Amino acid sequence: MLRQQDVGHRIVVRRIVGIREGRTLFSDALGELVELSETHITLATDAGPLRVPVAEVHRAKRVPPARRPTAAAVVALELAADEAWPAPVRGRLGDWRLRWADGWTGRANSALPVGDPDRPLPAALDAVQRWYAERGGTALVNTPLPLAAPVGAELDARGWAARPPVLVQTVPLRALAAGLADAPEADTPPTAGPDGAPPVTLAGAPADDWLAIAAGRKGGLPDAARHVLTAVDRVRFAELRVDGRLLAVGRGTVTGEGRWLGVSLLEVLPEARRRGFAVAIVRALAGWGAAEGATRAFLQVEQSNNGAVELYRRLGFTTHHTYLTRVAPAA
Repeated sequence: MLRQQDVGHRIVVRRIVGIREGRTLFSDALGELVELSETHITLATDAGPLRVPVAEVHRAKRVPPARRPTAAAVVALELAADEAWPAPVRGRLGDWRLRWADGWTGRANSALPVGDPDRPLPAALDAVQRWYAERGGTALVNTPLPLAAPVGAELDARGWAARPPVLVQTVPLRALAAGLADAPEADTPPTAGPDGAPPVTLAGAPADDWLAIAAGRKGGLPDAARHVLTAVDRVRFAELRVDGRLLAVGRGTVTGEGRWLGVSLLEVLPEARRRGFAVAIVRALAGWGAAEGATRAFLQVEQSNNGAVELYRRLGFTTHHTYLTRVAPAA
């Protein structure tokens, strides 16, 4: 059976799906193991996330990896993502990044353990906990998998919890343009542009109602959040309005030495969904990113957000790697 050391690796699971005429029926699943608990295992498969009760597992084992990005590629993308979501308070532990933004979002308030922490792993994690305790926060560590699997194993031994898996997804901008061309257009509002799509405005700073939507999604907007959102050299805030009302937003950044377009905070108000507005936002940001010289796009999405994962799949995004946000136990 599987062990915590297998998290972040490719596995095959044979699960029991029923009994017919006295014979047990099985189904096989192949994917990356992103979570292993006493009751369930969770895989990232080509068809989406799969959560299998342990009681249904007949057999499971690690298998040779499919073609996956190199460790250097994972580090480069993680650093580009860090640059695109900059915490106002930052520290270093060797190569590791320490980030603090008054608790606003896990990404801006977690250690990023890529590279060498310049000390043994147990001492590094002790130092991480002290750094966050000094700021009055709970220590969080983002563990890109399988790159940071050794860190994850040490955190398991210390009793750290794990938040839901996050998919880091990428697509070449040329492929994204093709996916956007095939995507259905929105229902045409009265103020539609000449191509029939809703008009999208890209601003250099977020409007108050843009910030209100972001605050509703992220549970408030402290001063530190404004730094995270705006303290990037190349950033755009997408707005889609109908009759003056803001219905959809998104944020784009260009980081990673100009290579990566980062798409974040894509949000459509509930009453305006299923009208193609999310596609229109992504289309506008992709066009801006390409004009800025970016060649690839990335985003981060919770694996359990099935609607968003399916939208990004249709647009050509594939999973580059996954990460877990690990949470220190209460003192």
